[in-house]
Amino acid sequence: MSTLAEPTAAAITMFGAEWCRDCRRSKKLLDGLGVVYDYVDLETVSNGADRAKAISGRTQIPVIVFPDDTHMVEPSDADVRAKLTELGTV
Repeated sequence: MSTLAEPTAAAITMFGAEWCRDCRRSKKLLDGLGVVYDYVDLETVSNGADRAKAISGRTQIPVIVFPDDTHMVEPSDADVRAKLTELGTV
């Protein structure tokens, strides 16, 4: 797992916060699957929340952005796993 503030090219980026139960769950899933991703902590990255809202149009987190420029907001583990399988990541 990466904790970069700025996403890298063709990477998965997750916007979240430690106080968010769904964020912790999604991080646990990605970590457990061995997925490399950039984590943008909305509590430490000054424009993180604005970036997440610009992507999703919503204020809910987590926002997970995939290399194909699609994103999910508050996704279930099954939805994230299905997307990662579709992308050939897992």
